[in-house]
Amino acid sequence: MTSPIEIEGAEASSVLDKESAPQGDAPKPKEPEGRKPGQLMWARFKRDRAGVISACVVLFFFVIAAAAPLISKVYGKDPYTLYGQDNPDLLDMFTMPAAPYGGIDGDFWFGIEPGLGRDVFTQLLYGMRNSMATALAATVIMTVLGVLIGLAGGYFGGKIDYWLGRITDFFMALPSQLFFVAAMPVITTVFVAPDKETPTYVRAAAIIIVLSFLGWMSMARIVRGATMSLRDREFIEAARISGASPWRILRKELLPNIVTPTLVQATLTLPSTILSIAFLSFVGVGYVEPTPDWGRMFAIGADIVEQDPYYMLFPGVAMVIFIVAFNLLGDSVRDAFDPKGNR
Repeated sequence: MTSPIEIEGAEASSVLDKESAPQGDAPKPKEPEGRKPGQLMWARFKRDRAGVISACVVLFFFVIAAAAPLISKVYGKDPYTLYGQDNPDLLDMFTMPAAPYGGIDGDFWFGIEPGLGRDVFTQLLYGMRNSMATALAATVIMTVLGVLIGLAGGYFGGKIDYWLGRITDFFMALPSQLFFVAAMPVITTVFVAPDKETPTYVRAAAIIIVLSFLGWMSMARIVRGATMSLRDREFIEAARISGASPWRILRKELLPNIVTPTLVQATLTLPSTILSIAFLSFVGVGYVEPTPDWGRMFAIGADIVEQDPYYMLFPGVAMVIFIVAFNLLGDSVRDAFDPKGNR
């Protein structure tokens, strides 16, 4: 049992401790915790004003492309109806827009198409939707193929790397644009009889196949170089010594460390893929009537640019803004991941 003297001594000791403690001291601030690489990348990216603006522009394009059916419903028009045929007052005797500036007015915000009189605004919305969806699918396939081939060649080396390198060189030597033009009719003929009209989904699949077949090489070379620089590092050797299988090393050790070059290359591949799709439609082997497409709008505008230069104005401006914004976004992503790379 504690004696009264001991209790009084303990109380006196606590009083002295309280009096000796400094008054009004604020609690010590917590030391800042180390941030993860993703957080550091995001912080660097937010400081890049050009990158943030480019990201907003690109996101805006993707949102309006995805919402094209909803916007068309609210707008009250679609890209397939021949408004100039239904209302002869919209076109003159030469089938050009009767109203000035390509028929731009409160009913047709971007004007109407010469000849058939379709709405340009909804054509552009659906054209962007088709082009972006096709390019996104092709870019994903190209990225997957390039990563797999680059990882295999860079990690295993030897004969595997040699033959994969020669295959890559062969495909890079092919004239891609001429091969696009020559291969598209052949691929569509394989799926559809010559006397039948090719469905749009078959053309979309053929475009994706052709672009993916000839677009994975740059990604493969970048991934191969990054893999070769990592395969002799200490953490890879430790994984080998611990008995990890090559598949586990590729999946758990190497793949997470090549995310940066893969993501940067993918952001630079998508806009070039959209340009390739527009080229195919422009020369008549991509999307055809009546499917809306950026390249097909350029093909129509090139034929009537002297009579109606306003038809190509909005598709051209939209294409330039999107490609420039996406390229700037790719540069900003690269700088955010590797801030020393631009020095």
